[in-house]
Amino acid sequence: MIEPEFREAAARWLSLVAADDELSPYLIGLDWDRLKAHVARALTTGEELPHLGWSEAQHRRATDYLAGVLSVPAFWEQVEDRCPGLLPERDGPLVEAALRQLTSEDSRPNRLALLSVLGRAYRCFGLRPEHQTVIDDALRTTVPWQEVERAAATAGDGPAWWPVEVLDHDLACEGVAVITVRPWRRLPYRPGQAVPVCTPRRPGRWRWLCPANAPRPDGTVELHVRAVRGGAVSTSLVHQVRPKELLYLGPPTDTGLSLHDGDLLLIAGGTGLAPLRAIVEQVAAAPDGRRVTLVAGSRDVASLYDAITLDKLQQAHDWLTVVPAFSHDPLAEPGERGDALTVALDHLRGEQHVYVCGPPAMLAGSRLRLLAVGVPGERIHLPDRIPWR
Repeated sequence: MIEPEFREAAARWLSLVAADDELSPYLIGLDWDRLKAHVARALTTGEELPHLGWSEAQHRRATDYLAGVLSVPAFWEQVEDRCPGLLPERDGPLVEAALRQLTSEDSRPNRLALLSVLGRAYRCFGLRPEHQTVIDDALRTTVPWQEVERAAATAGDGPAWWPVEVLDHDLACEGVAVITVRPWRRLPYRPGQAVPVCTPRRPGRWRWLCPANAPRPDGTVELHVRAVRGGAVSTSLVHQVRPKELLYLGPPTDTGLSLHDGDLLLIAGGTGLAPLRAIVEQVAAAPDGRRVTLVAGSRDVASLYDAITLDKLQQAHDWLTVVPAFSHDPLAEPGERGDALTVALDHLRGEQHVYVCGPPAMLAGSRLRLLAVGVPGERIHLPDRIPWR
């Protein structure tokens, strides 16, 4: 092998390690480019593969992955050899990484994000049952194709993913980043929808996020991300991704948070603010005389990461009232002290549609609490069409 081939082999090895649930945690915080260069040099000089802190059994598995990429042609090359023109070369690595991850992913929300992308890819690239054996052989594993086909049957037409460039990355507060991206082609989404998001730093791993803005003339999209303990994708997006990097957004999916007529009470917890802020921006385009109250919940003042934008929105629109809610701040004003839902109940009026979005503990009992105070079920809107939390 020549030097460029060693670099490509190192990149393929890294994608396999990143898709391995047992090995991938050891990659958190590493500089992937430096690691690939180190592995490529090791292949050139015959040095041993770095251990990265894993056990001997884990090291053997990583070594087996490396032996595999050295002895077998790349995934796309094998598929192209047997089915010329089936997959564009630039999309081959994304398809490969997603399919490999699907064979091991057992988290239902993450699996649905993968299937959302792969269902579109199945349609977009014209895959058929006769191609499945070819792809399984190239992957050297068996893909659950029935799940992919079911996803494809409901996926609709359009791209499987939208490449986007990171324009801005702001660490808004501890553990939360606000990331602004610009798609290479416009992303057709509606406020309240969720999109699968993938970073090449974590190949094949797609996670749900909701755009925090209504569609803009320049096509840019704002994403709010909280680093979750054990979450490789969220940790990478918050602490590693930088401007000018490439990300991918998958097909937009309804969550149950679409805009309805009439007055609104929007109740947000943490980064659950994102889709509700997008709905506020949607209303701003055509207020229609409605009143909107947005309750933004956080632990304390320092954790209310989007305060400046919320203040600007309230100043610009007299129909909008923004109320902060602080669950663990003893200095908060009496009307702002408590969890977001408790504070919001003081602002419940008439025939409002009530939207709630936040962490699982907040969502778990919110419908029952709202029903108990007399809000009709048809006026309660939660992100429950997909289990994206």
